[in-house]
Amino acid sequence: MAVESRFVVVRQGEEVKTFMDKKSADEYDKMLDMADNLAEMFEASTLSMDEQLTEELSIYLAKHREQVLIALQAKKPKVAKPKKPALVEENPAEVA
Repeated sequence: MAVESRFVVVRQGEEVKTFMDKKSADEYDKMLDMADNLAEMFEASTLSMDEQLTEELSIYLAKHREQVLIALQAKKPKVAKPKKPALVEENPAEVA
């Protein structure tokens, strides 16, 4: 008999999503916490959004938090390291 560990994210008494590892479950739960905080911020603002839009926007921003932080200039974008150019051997006959 095989034994499987599953990690379930529960919100308001309901199972939201099941994961096979704790790290993924914790990351998803953290994202939902951020989305809840963003939704509260939107609801407290003077913006006119229905509940559906508030939820969708909150989840979108929470899922893309790295890009949001970069856009707000709270975090610097990752700079891709340039690859070293390949050494080109010169033909002595062409140089002359």
